[in-house]
Amino acid sequence: MSPHDAQPEFKSPAGGCDAHFHVFGPAQRYPYGSELRYTPPLAPLADFLELSQKLGLSRYVFVQPSAYGRDNRCMLDAMREVGKASCRGIVDIDENAPDAELARLDALGVRGVRINLSPVKPFESGFAPKLMPRIARLAERCAEIGWQLDFLVPGWLTEELMPTLRRLRLDFTLAHFGLFQAKSGVDQPGFRQLLELLRSGERRCWVKLTGVYRVSAAPGFADVAALARALVEAAPDRLIWGSDYPHLSFADKVGSVALWNLLARWADEATRKRILVDNPQRLFGFS
Repeated sequence: MSPHDAQPEFKSPAGGCDAHFHVFGPAQRYPYGSELRYTPPLAPLADFLELSQKLGLSRYVFVQPSAYGRDNRCMLDAMREVGKASCRGIVDIDENAPDAELARLDALGVRGVRINLSPVKPFESGFAPKLMPRIARLAERCAEIGWQLDFLVPGWLTEELMPTLRRLRLDFTLAHFGLFQAKSGVDQPGFRQLLELLRSGERRCWVKLTGVYRVSAAPGFADVAALARALVEAAPDRLIWGSDYPHLSFADKVGSVALWNLLARWADEATRKRILVDNPQRLFGFS
């Protein structure tokens, strides 16, 4: 059976949340930025909500895709359509955006800002310090208003940033398993540091069980199971799940429901409730 033909093996408990996905509107209305990493699809809100209903999800965290740069209008329009009671948003904005803009976004349900680099950016010695001004400024401003930081950076950079992440005094998320490659196993140094970060200190770190196709090299993404289970064992109260819909350059290779079914192999029913309901409710302030 094609992954696109899969049926859900379980449904979400009430209040389940997709904590990482994107919407794309018509290019004439929402023009793309100048630095495209992929060919953006048309992925309207209605299509996403149809998938969510199939999985039993009723809460949503929109994430600004890189294709729109710092023009968040498409996402914000979709958030208005859903309504603040059921959704939150993670935007991409300049670290020195006016206070009034942050207040406007907060009123719409925005709760964080992305630190977003290409997942396939090759290793660059000494790159981490270049991010520090943006991280430091956003961490200061987001902490003041109860927002979080959302990191999408390649695994080698996640590892380089570990000393910085340990010092952060606000909640932050790491997308796509921190982008540590599954083929290197749970004993790779960066992933071991991530597990320790989740277990110790102020425990401000949250990991998104998202984008398995970005970290896997095995058929059926079987190699990711070891990473997922290690995270579940280390910190089940610091994990959230997201579809990463519409899967962008991987859309022809994966199916949303088949990806959903992986969660049943990684976590038992009680743990899935924490990942899908309790954890995102606490992190994003759903009532």
